[in-house]
Formats: sequence, structure tokens, C-alpha cells
Amino acid sequence: MSDPPKYILEGLEKQSPETLRKIAQIATEMADNKERQLETELEEQEIADRPTDLDRDDAPSSATLTTKEINGNRYYYWQWREGEQIKSEYIRPVDPKR
Repeated sequence: MSDPPKYILEGLEKQSPETLRKIAQIATEMADNKERQLETELEEQEIADRPTDLDRDDAPSSATLTTKEINGNRYYYWQWREGEQIKSEYIRPVDPKR
């Protein structure tokens, strides 16, 4: 993590403890919002990157497409629940060239 810009630190030094606590609260809320936004963008990108050539007929009706990383390589799996167990079925590598 990088240090805050000098102009921000200089401005903060001039604030009262009450104001600093309020600024800290606002900064925490802003950081949380940015993290949620980034997670949403990553999820949307992952959905957009999913292959369109996979045949849903080959998967159980409740299965969802998941990506697993094993030894630095990523693979597609169908994943679903049967009772208390989570089942997975290998599909293919994310990058078919590997």
C-alpha cells in the first residue's frame, strides 16, 4: 500500500480528533464501496469470459459453471450439490491451448 499524498496528510494534521474520526469513518465506507464495486466488476468479467460452447445438456440441471485453479492452471468444472455433498465434473482447461 502506498502512503497517502502529502497534501492530504497536511490537511489531516490540521483537523480535530472528532473530525479525524468522521473522516476515518467516511474513508472506511468509501473503501468498502470500492471493494464491492471491484468484486462486482470482476464477477461480471468472469461471466463475460465464460465459454459459450459448453453444452448445458451434459450437466446436471442444478450445476453451475465454476473455475478452479490447480498448480497454476485454470480449469472449468460443473459443480452442484447432492444432499450434503458438493459434486464436481471436469469439463476442460480455461485456456484450451495449454
